[in-house]
This record gives sequence, C-alpha cells and structure tokens, in this order.
Amino acid sequence: MPCIVVVCGFFGDTGKGKIISYLALKDKISVAARAGVGPNAGHTVVYGDKTYKVRMIPSAFVYEKCRLLIGPGVLVDQNVFLSEVDLTHAGNRVGLDPQCAIIEPRHIETDRSGHLASEIGTTGTGTGPCNADRVLRKAKLAKDMPTLQSFLTDVPFEVNAAIDGGENVLIEGTQGTYLSLWHGTYPYCTSKDVTASAACSDVGVGPKKVDEVLIVFKAFVTRVGAGPLPGEISWEEAERRGWTEIAAVTGRRRRAAPFNFELAKRAVMLNSATQAAITKIDVLFPECKNAKSFSDLSMEARDFIRKVEKEISIPVTLIGTGPEVWDVVDRRFE
Repeated sequence: MPCIVVVCGFFGDTGKGKIISYLALKDKISVAARAGVGPNAGHTVVYGDKTYKVRMIPSAFVYEKCRLLIGPGVLVDQNVFLSEVDLTHAGNRVGLDPQCAIIEPRHIETDRSGHLASEIGTTGTGTGPCNADRVLRKAKLAKDMPTLQSFLTDVPFEVNAAIDGGENVLIEGTQGTYLSLWHGTYPYCTSKDVTASAACSDVGVGPKKVDEVLIVFKAFVTRVGAGPLPGEISWEEAERRGWTEIAAVTGRRRRAAPFNFELAKRAVMLNSATQAAITKIDVLFPECKNAKSFSDLSMEARDFIRKVEKEISIPVTLIGTGPEVWDVVDRRFE
C-alpha cells in the first residue's frame, strides 16, 4: 500500500511505536512522516536487545533505508530532537520541515504551572503554550534556528513525491483519538486534533492520497492525566490483572479500564479506519506471548479478536503478542 496512516483509537499508549516499527521492517517503508502534536507523546520501540523511547523521530527508524520526516504541523523541541538523532544514529536520514514551530523554555515553564498542570494534567513538555503562540502567529519556526539548518527539507513535497512514485509511505500519528481537541474529552485533551485527517494535514497530504488507515487499540484501555475513563479500575485491581503501566514521557501511572467497544466503534468512524491492530493481547491472555500466527493464539484470545472485529466492522490485521518488534501476528495476507 503506497500510503498508510497509523493512529491510536483510545487515549494514547496503545503501542503505535511497536506497530509502526514492525510495518517499517516488514513492508520496507521508504518514507515515514511524523504527524501529531510534538514531544508530548512517547513511542517505545523494542528491537534486538535495545529499548528505544522516542518523542520526535518516527518509530520507523529501525528500518535503515527509511527516510524519516517531521511534518510542518508538528512542534519541535530542539534538545529532544537532536538527542534522538544521536540515539537512533539516523541523522543522515532525518528531515525537518522549515514550518515546524519551536518549543521554547518559556513554553515548558508555562505548561508546568497553573491551570494546565493542576487542572488538566498536561505532560509539561510545552506543547499547549507553543501551539497557542502558533495560533497567535508569534511562535518561532525551525527555519529560524541555526542548529536545525542541516535538517530542513520540504516535507510535503518529499512525502507526495514518494506516494506518486509508488513507494511505501507511512504517516505516523500520535496521542489518541479521545485526546483530540475536537473529538476528545475536552478540556482534558491535547492542544490540537490528532485523528487521521489531522495527521494528513500535519505532513501536507490530501485525503485522496491515502490508501489505508490503521487504527491501533490496546487489549485494555489506559490514559494518563485527568479526564473521564469509562469502566476505570483501581491501581490495585490493575496490578492484580497485570495491567499496570508507567507513561514513557511523564513517568506517571497509567489509569486502566477494560476494552471499550463503544469508544472503539466511534474511533473507527472518526478516523475512517480500514483495518485495526490490537496490541498487548499477551497481557490479557499470557498464554499467547510471542505467538506468530492466529492459530497459535488461545481460543479465548481468538474469540476476543473476533468480537472486536464484529463490533467495529473492520478486520483486525495485526496482533501484538509481546514487546519486541517481531512479536506480531500478521493476518493481512491470510
């Protein structure tokens, strides 16, 4: 598929980094373009004997022939960006659009105090205040920063040229559908829309260029920070079930709840999703850990997947069975 958009169907934390890194390697993605808000979302990639936590560089960095781009709609923290260039050893493959707005120390300071910190429970990475400055047309842009000059490129042109050339292109969304400023649990949400439509806008791709929208769900639901979480269980109950997680960016405990079919159905609608991935099936059903084929899953796990497919009316094509990149059941070619 020349162009696929990958988004989260819940509140973030669904394992998009794992799914994207798998697709990059399996499908030999030529260009991966990062969409979304900015460094307030962390994606975890476990590849080989290393665990990477990236907040700016696309999770497709594991495929060494993949061009890694950050679209003009994404906010950039120079320190985070440059440290991840070093972490991934991908400097010669990374491109940054000149129109990306720059997060400054004052944005971070504002984000870590007052209403945003105490009431909303933001990540404190400066993204909300920076987006506010961008709306007011007073944010600095990447083209203004000497430290970023060697990375600047016309991201919309590169992405569209790759699609038109028949190359495999992946647009990497961040956050989750229900953290969208428009479609989420306002005011407990992020500072812009993060559905598939917005991801395309962030990198400069029109809707007619998209072939597939892959929506990623976890086998249970988690969220960080304040805001509603239907069916929420206590931390103690989450520990009993093995659902306890710590957020990659903030280090905060993730609140947990069982898989929510109603939220999943609406997320499919909002994103025009054509296929779904379910991650961490091995947490719900430990006997499925490291499974590589659907027949290797337990009967209970297969029944759960079939129920999800029936409820959301699209196929579940990828199933995560462990943290490592290759711990995936791939049903796309069955």
